[in-house]
Amino acid sequence: MNEIVVELTEISPREFFGEQNINIELLKKYFPKLKIVARGNKIKAYGDEELLEEFDKRLDLLVMYFGKYNKLDENTIERILTSDEKEAYEAPLENNQVLLHGVNGRLIKAQTVNQQRLVEQMKKKDMVFAIGPAGTGKTYTGVALAVKALKEKQVKRIILTRPAVEAGENLGFLPGDLKEKLDPYMQPLYDALRDMIPAEKLQNYLETGIIQIAPMAFMRGRTLDNAFVILDEAQNTTHAQMKMFLTRMGKNAKFMITGDPGQIDLPRRIISGLKEAILVLKDIKGIGVVYLDEKDVIRHRLVKNIIDAYKKIEHNNT
Repeated sequence: MNEIVVELTEISPREFFGEQNINIELLKKYFPKLKIVARGNKIKAYGDEELLEEFDKRLDLLVMYFGKYNKLDENTIERILTSDEKEAYEAPLENNQVLLHGVNGRLIKAQTVNQQRLVEQMKKKDMVFAIGPAGTGKTYTGVALAVKALKEKQVKRIILTRPAVEAGENLGFLPGDLKEKLDPYMQPLYDALRDMIPAEKLQNYLETGIIQIAPMAFMRGRTLDNAFVILDEAQNTTHAQMKMFLTRMGKNAKFMITGDPGQIDLPRRIISGLKEAILVLKDIKGIGVVYLDEKDVIRHRLVKNIIDAYKKIEHNNT
């Protein structure tokens, strides 16, 4: 009896198989003359050579679809198993503004004009500053672009970093090792990644270093090649930290620097590295700056009103 074995390496077998192996059961329904066995990260099929070839092609399309859209349902499986091969792979009516398909097929897209501007700048330039208040989607859009670049093999790794200013000297009072102490300050980055990459795959990326989340101090002395690098909360960098970070840029690297100059937690009389960098680098070609404002806020509607209220106070105090 003829046999083929397909090993799933780039996607989570558990999520691909579906709850109680429902997707495998659907495969069996469409290929009743084949014996199909799914175990571990392998799918084995036995039967007629011609049928096995067709099964292999269709299974490959299913794997490609799941890798791109992070979901697989009965309708999709039916379409891929019965349609013309070329039509089968693409999701129907896909929106051009979609950056990627997150967990459970969630559409991750630029939702405002300035977020779209940020996407366009990152296409054209290797280093972009995204400046704006909380809730304007700077970090989230940046992480989405990084995950997209990784999935499309434009880069080999993602590096996400923040200055742990909020921790300061109080780090010693927190329980656990250094990673456990710093993780709370990196939480917004983890939250964004969990929306975009299935849990099992994300864990694998973190364990193998394909995705790295680390405080700025860990950047010193490194050359960051073939990477999409995001410096988040950059308003809390000093002159020395910002200069150190920007000069880590290696070959085939994309750098995004995000921050809110209105939320600086540095001690008084220390100049924000972000504010300084925007002035110092403004005339360098190849570096983009995108400003986001309250119109880009995509959190609760009250956040926009809160930003407006604080703006009025700050304006009256100047």
